Amino acid sequence: MKKPLGMTMLAGTLALMTATLQAATPVVSNVTATQRAGTQLVDISYDVADADNHPLTISVSLQSGSTTLPATTLTGAVGAGIMPGNNKLITWDAGTDWLGHYAVNITATVTADDGHVPLIPFPTALYVVIDLSGGPSAASYPVTTLTAVPTGGWTDEYKTTKLVLRKIPQGTFMMGSPEDELERFDNETQHQVTLTQDFYMGVFQVTQKQWERVMGTDPSYYKGDARPERVSYDMIRGSTAESINWPDTGSSVKADTFLGRIRARTGLVFDLPTEAQWEYACRAGTTTALNSGKNLTDRYECPNMAEVGRYYYNSGYSSSYPSDGKGGYTDAHTKAGMYLPNNWGLYDMHGNVWEWCLDWGIGSYGTSALTDPKGPVSGSYRIRRGGSYSIYAYNCRSAYRYYGNPIISFSSDVGFRVCVLPVPVP
Repeated sequence: MKKPLGMTMLAGTLALMTATLQAATPVVSNVTATQRAGTQLVDISYDVADADNHPLTISVSLQSGSTTLPATTLTGAVGAGIMPGNNKLITWDAGTDWLGHYAVNITATVTADDGHVPLIPFPTALYVVIDLSGGPSAASYPVTTLTAVPTGGWTDEYKTTKLVLRKIPQGTFMMGSPEDELERFDNETQHQVTLTQDFYMGVFQVTQKQWERVMGTDPSYYKGDARPERVSYDMIRGSTAESINWPDTGSSVKADTFLGRIRARTGLVFDLPTEAQWEYACRAGTTTALNSGKNLTDRYECPNMAEVGRYYYNSGYSSSYPSDGKGGYTDAHTKAGMYLPNNWGLYDMHGNVWEWCLDWGIGSYGTSALTDPKGPVSGSYRIRRGGSYSIYAYNCRSAYRYYGNPIISFSSDVGFRVCVLPVPVP
């Protein structure tokens, strides 16, 4: 005959609960359980951490040997909307749920779910689309996939209230420029680079409206919803030690930044591209100065450059200042996607605005073959790539390298492009 669950029978005999991590990001630890003296209540305490610091759904599964126990009376830090933290407490009314039973060894699995739907199928979806229309107060941004460019092409919604990324396949390429390339610099030494993971790259530079939909602000100078502009590296990833010391700190970013917010609302590992990822995506299999398969005809003004991007000679520059007082540009940068894309369908990899990369600035690459390079572990300036509307054709070449202070945000010709990785950068 089974003995009823009671204080004298249960005291000192209930096994400590065990935790099982079943989600990719939240981590459950330090799980303990204690029966309250004189009652049939069991207090379950646990810690839970989450890199994105967003609300979690906590569940508990109770087992006695191979028998699953009823757990309908769990109260406290269980269910949806539980924020990460320590000493979280759940109470189980064992007397109500399991009245008339007794066990000396009960095991529980505590599960934390961040509610993020993984990108499925990561290896086969050609495009990933993030719906930002909910704006800066949205709890989440829906993620969908496409197998092809939609009928009618990438309309302005994909440059404003939606954000689209294209799969870039892993591969090997020659990074840098050949010695005979017009206006080549010594820090562009050619070397073989192998990227071992597929990743997704923004089809367009992040625009002013997309920034506003995530951050609630518009720091731009030359206004235009579908135009990029002007943010610092720190505004994108954060100015704390955890976010600015990449690569030592892995993929960590500050929660209240563009990347922190869009990660928390999609469950995807958004980041800036490494310099190697950027050049690989820019080239899209080409080895020429421009990703159209063409070289420059002149260092300054070049019709081949005018086909693929916004630069000094097609940016509406005038020697006389316009009435608004905004320098000598009547147009400056333009809205995303106005020039020819590369073979992978990426726009404005040449010109329009500079694009931040993850890497600290480094001199020459050297000539040794590299695999998934991340650049130096420290520095004073971050890499910027692609050129901008305010400079010459040779500054916009696929191999051209430039640097910028990561805290400065007043330059109207600096923006960024996001990428998504299948797993966090180790």
